Amino acid sequence: MDDAGNDVRDMIRKGITIAVCLFFISKTLLAQDKASTNSGGCQVPLSRQIFHDYVDAAQKNLGNLTSSGIDRLQCSIETDSLIKAQDKVRYLRGIENLLKFFAAGYKNKETANKLLPQAIHAYESCMVADKNGRSIEPVIEKASYEVGSLIISGTKIALEKNVGFKAGQQLLVLKYCSLHPDQTFQTLRENPDMPFADSLVKAVAKKYPAQLYTYAQANNKLGYTIRNITDDSFVKTVVRMSRSKSGQQYFPFLDNVVKGKITMAELDAAEKDSVLYYRLLVKTRIEYVQRAMNKDTAIAYAELEARLRQKASDVFVTTINGLHERPDAVRFKSILPLTAQELYYLAVLTDGLIYTSSYTNGVYPQIMKKINNRGDSLLPSVHYDHYRKFISQAAAYNTLGGFLASFPDSKSADELMKTFVSQLEESAGLEDGVDVADSYASIAETLPDRAKEMLKNVQANYERNKSQGNARGQAIYTILDKLFLSADSSNGIDLTKELGIPPVYRVPFSSLTNEKGEVIVQVFFFGDEDGKLDFGIFQSMFPRTHWTIDKSNPQWILIKSTKDKPISIYANIPFDEETGKDDMAQSALRNYLRENNIKPTVTINRGHSYHANTTIAYMAPSSRIVFMGSCGGFNLINAILQKSPDAHIVASKQIGKRDINKPFIQLLMDKLRAGADIEWIPFWKEFRKNARVDGFDDYIPPHKNLGVIFIKAYSLSRS
Repeated sequence: MDDAGNDVRDMIRKGITIAVCLFFISKTLLAQDKASTNSGGCQVPLSRQIFHDYVDAAQKNLGNLTSSGIDRLQCSIETDSLIKAQDKVRYLRGIENLLKFFAAGYKNKETANKLLPQAIHAYESCMVADKNGRSIEPVIEKASYEVGSLIISGTKIALEKNVGFKAGQQLLVLKYCSLHPDQTFQTLRENPDMPFADSLVKAVAKKYPAQLYTYAQANNKLGYTIRNITDDSFVKTVVRMSRSKSGQQYFPFLDNVVKGKITMAELDAAEKDSVLYYRLLVKTRIEYVQRAMNKDTAIAYAELEARLRQKASDVFVTTINGLHERPDAVRFKSILPLTAQELYYLAVLTDGLIYTSSYTNGVYPQIMKKINNRGDSLLPSVHYDHYRKFISQAAAYNTLGGFLASFPDSKSADELMKTFVSQLEESAGLEDGVDVADSYASIAETLPDRAKEMLKNVQANYERNKSQGNARGQAIYTILDKLFLSADSSNGIDLTKELGIPPVYRVPFSSLTNEKGEVIVQVFFFGDEDGKLDFGIFQSMFPRTHWTIDKSNPQWILIKSTKDKPISIYANIPFDEETGKDDMAQSALRNYLRENNIKPTVTINRGHSYHANTTIAYMAPSSRIVFMGSCGGFNLINAILQKSPDAHIVASKQIGKRDINKPFIQLLMDKLRAGADIEWIPFWKEFRKNARVDGFDDYIPPHKNLGVIFIKAYSLSRS
């Protein structure tokens, strides 16, 4: 018994010991649960510690952008006895997601750092409303769009069951459309259940009629909403147009249709005759321009100009361009019925497309004939619409002198040219400045006294803008002043120093050479019949007295100078296009040049216009002189500058001709072999003497592409 009793006593002692240990362990664990603190210093139960850790990690990811209000809000959630445990988790997850959403927006530069404290404050207000069963809509209504978006999108997990969450989403759509009215239709398409959709459509319809027209045709909920608006005559008219087969033809006249000035039946009758339809477009354009001068901008103003441009190009200019080899009586028959004003719009709206001969032999003489050779009457009759473009064109085609001479009062001509360069800072974009810049080189060559007056007026306008503190105007006129002055090398203007751009009127020989003092030239040939013929002619231009031709490579040839400066010319062999070997040869040459760090600074395209994009794709970004001896190469200038921003470009506005391309290449190679700088003004005069062929005037030298340089310099000045 004694032994048994001892055993029992031992078991009791052990049991007591275990119980005591278990008691203290449980107390310790409980104490630990209560004593665990977050970064704000408040106690957090272990069951929710992980959610605080998530918030802390999201804060840490923000770096210096974090807000002390976050720690306080965490503690506020934990210490609020009225919030249930599962709701505390929900609100904590809301903070975490809000921070993550903010971080993503900040990284993508879509969210400003100052919004974080505002968003934390707004979220706390939403949380208070939510825990008390109230709508969060008033908070979203009071907040900015950016803060509201952070709340609705970033804390959806916490607040989506709130009675006001959907209303808050709708408020955000409304706020966004107020900030970005041009995106209203797209936003409503993406959010099809907005109760105010019809009101928004009516609010923006007149400002964005083209979008209204497009979305009215859509087979979706927004299209249905638009088509069912019955209390707005404007929307109803656009819907009616959108459902007509001829709706696109009606649309430019929308303002007059709504006002009852013209009917769709009258438009139908005009549309059947291309001349009548074009005439109606011009008449309406002139009317709209006059209204705009009186601060009454017609609905679809821009759309009417776009349609007018299209018809001028498609119906008339493309036709007369295409007949360039036919007698003038045949070529220009289609434009004979047009008035001076209708011919005027043919010219100014097809700049860059109309051939020189189409302008000088057809459009311009007909304009002057139909205004009885009184230039002073033309521009007022179109309310000076696009008049800077007209003057720039006239300068480029060498008709400006005759046009100004037709003014009975020379003072009126002087005043026109003064106005031409004045108040450019008031223009919405840079087009007017481009026209002035483009015109100067031609005016300086043919009308030097006018050029001097232009320069004086540019400088006077700079002083005016300086006195008015107009930064935009000062930038515009500084650039024009430096560009114009740099035309004369004796002025000592360094465009790189003054404007941050390369010289416009010259290409220093040193800028064309590599570290060995060698100039690398790349020539692109294509495997059609013309390309094969040109390839043979090209090789004959390099006599053995000064050059060697290496034909050892099966895909290209290498021509090297043997006297004077080292010149290396790489030209791909033009294989039959249908075999694909043409492209393979060009690709192989490009790869060879890259692998051997050979960087062409002169690029020559010897293909047709449809080959030009291939040349641009393969050409080296190091190109400083680019010759596009193809039809319409002038229209590719912007594409070339995207590839090689500092390139000096020679391009044809019309038909690239072998008998013009050849003397250009010959003269350029002679200059390079002599180590001479390429001075474009004297170079062009010499080139003209060597290429006495019809079509020369369609070749545009770099110094007459000043508009492109103007845009580049302006962008640099404002960056």
